[in-house]
Amino acid sequence: MSPQSRNRPPTAGPTAASAPDARLLTEAVTRLRRALRASIRTDYPWETLPMAQVELLQVLAEHSPVRVGDLAARQRLAVSTVSGLIGQMITAGLVARAVDPQDRRASAVTLTDAGRGQLAAWARAHERRLGDALDSLDEEDRAAVRTALPALLRIADLLDPNSPS
Repeated sequence: MSPQSRNRPPTAGPTAASAPDARLLTEAVTRLRRALRASIRTDYPWETLPMAQVELLQVLAEHSPVRVGDLAARQRLAVSTVSGLIGQMITAGLVARAVDPQDRRASAVTLTDAGRGQLAAWARAHERRLGDALDSLDEEDRAAVRTALPALLRIADLLDPNSPS
């Protein structure tokens, strides 16, 4: 290997062409998440759920009952972290712990009616915020967002280790 080639960054394979798109998509997703988090608390001060708890509620809405260890694996978080979050959510009445129907020696977590209600209110508030933002775009931009949604959902599936695809 020549000294010049040692100092050059390695050339990337097929992803080199998509790097600018990936960088821009990362920036867009990061800014969108940050803006949503900030605006929801500004416009809806009652919304106090940390995003980690919202994400757990979303998983529990789809997969319930579930063991804390399985929930942690699904979210790629430490069991102790999820256990702490679940403890806070039990105290808040959003989830309940019960005997696992598959293994009576273990416990599983389920979403309570209050948890379902809180998650539904959170979703409505975000849909309202995003709907207002979409309404303020011109038709061309709204159409571009609509067109991009299926591909963005496919990207999410490709990145999600728990996705069936």
